[in-house]
Amino acid sequence: MITADDFYKVMCAMVPLYFAMLVAYGSVKWYKIFTPEQCSGINRFVAVFAVPVLSFHFIAQNNPYQMDTKFILADTLSKVLVLVLLSVWAVFFNGGLDWLITLFSIACLPNTLVMGIPLLKAMYGDFTQSLMVQVVVLQCIIWYTLLLFLFEYRAATILIKTQFPGHAAASISKIELDDDVISLDGRDPLRTESETDGTGRIRVRIRRSTSSAPDSALSSSICLTPRPSNLSNAEVFSVNTPVTLHEYHGYNGHFSHGPNNETVLCNGDLGFAYRSGTSPRLSGYASSDAYSLQPTPRASNFNELDLTNAANTPFWVRSPVAGKIFRQQSPAAPEVRQVWDESPIICPNGGSKDVTGKEISFRDCCKMPAPEQSNSKEAVVTNQEMPHAIVMLRLILVVVGRKLSRNPNTYSSVLGLLWSLASFKWNVGMPSLVKYSIKIISDAGLGMAMFSLGLFMALQPRIIVCGKKRATMAMAIRFLCGPIVMSATSVAIGMRGVRLRAAIVQAALSQGIVPFVFAREYGLHPDIMSTGVIFGMLVSLPVTLIYYVFLGL
Repeated sequence: MITADDFYKVMCAMVPLYFAMLVAYGSVKWYKIFTPEQCSGINRFVAVFAVPVLSFHFIAQNNPYQMDTKFILADTLSKVLVLVLLSVWAVFFNGGLDWLITLFSIACLPNTLVMGIPLLKAMYGDFTQSLMVQVVVLQCIIWYTLLLFLFEYRAATILIKTQFPGHAAASISKIELDDDVISLDGRDPLRTESETDGTGRIRVRIRRSTSSAPDSALSSSICLTPRPSNLSNAEVFSVNTPVTLHEYHGYNGHFSHGPNNETVLCNGDLGFAYRSGTSPRLSGYASSDAYSLQPTPRASNFNELDLTNAANTPFWVRSPVAGKIFRQQSPAAPEVRQVWDESPIICPNGGSKDVTGKEISFRDCCKMPAPEQSNSKEAVVTNQEMPHAIVMLRLILVVVGRKLSRNPNTYSSVLGLLWSLASFKWNVGMPSLVKYSIKIISDAGLGMAMFSLGLFMALQPRIIVCGKKRATMAMAIRFLCGPIVMSATSVAIGMRGVRLRAAIVQAALSQGIVPFVFAREYGLHPDIMSTGVIFGMLVSLPVTLIYYVFLGL
């Protein structure tokens, strides 16, 4: 039976975390203390230092030789069972890989590190911290890696279907990547080069289209490589730029009007497009950067202050002299928004090209269009074939390895596990200088992680992004299906008592952050995952308290 003291102990553990989130939310939403750029700096600290050090701290203190076999087995079986059921549904009932990835992320990957450890420790005692750390280790090393593998497989299939439609893909014998190609997620523009040998086998090389190609018009003509800013994982700039085009003095290029009231400015080999729009918006900050796989911040090559000024907004065009870039003030005219096509617009001989208007987003513009998004009838291929499984497996393993090597959480989890194996094997203690240096950052880790979530919530236009029906579906899967499957596997292997209750409550925690990061980076149902993170964080405390009271009867 749950007493008032038990309830108070749980609230003492959780209210400080929600207080940090509320302070961050109010400081941005109500008092405008932090700008999106300042939020990005806080978020970068959480990404590179706070969360990885927090993970290392917990993992290094856990004894790997005293792992709870039944608890780990129950957790693993629950995830495998869900994955198998979703795979059957995807293969035999046309569910699709996209929904398999999304539903698996929602059902099986809770926020164990930030929410699970303090909550379960307050509910069931100190021994649950070891259980939660074991779950965190498996999530970081196994399940997040598997999830990343699925995302990269999806991205690779889109790339193959786009570049090699029909039967051509079956002839691919080898796929190579340049060293600067980190992922196929579309964050950087990619291009493929292929050559066919005498036997008809195709060798493919994947390059970054703006940095790897020596003949790239963008890099050779103006010596500038557009790079995505790290302020968000789907950065959007809306620019209030007047367009009285006949008053642009000194511009010798050509103008062309697109189908959606866009105007394309082309001079030499670089074009920009503009279209009618609404008032300017600052770039959105995403808390997904707090767990981003890009540890080194990369600034945009374009001046973000210039792009977001509401009055006298400067615009960038190619100078007719030596391929330089110059800035020219735009005269007063109706509002427009700057847009960037799916790739840089090449205008040979001063010509022009119509584009489909789109808000400028360097990350989004790099994504390859899925076949169903194409207006061309040739994009619809009925008999699409894929390269040999070994070729695809080698490609995906390479990109997964490269992406994991740039994730600070990978190093913190592996190093923490290695240290715990050595320290508990030979009874070696961590030097005090190192121990307290880690402790001072890890103590701030939980609070800073919740603070970062509060910043993210404040900068979103609304809490429920995906609509009420999908939000209801996501919450039902997260807080009902997940605990039901976990309880079934736990009972099946004979787990009872406090450990069974802890396993069920752990499965009812809020949505994990890392799956949302992947969904945002790969453009796969980010609205559903965002709603799961924001709305799930708000309702997870009362839901877990209901489970706690019900299981304590």
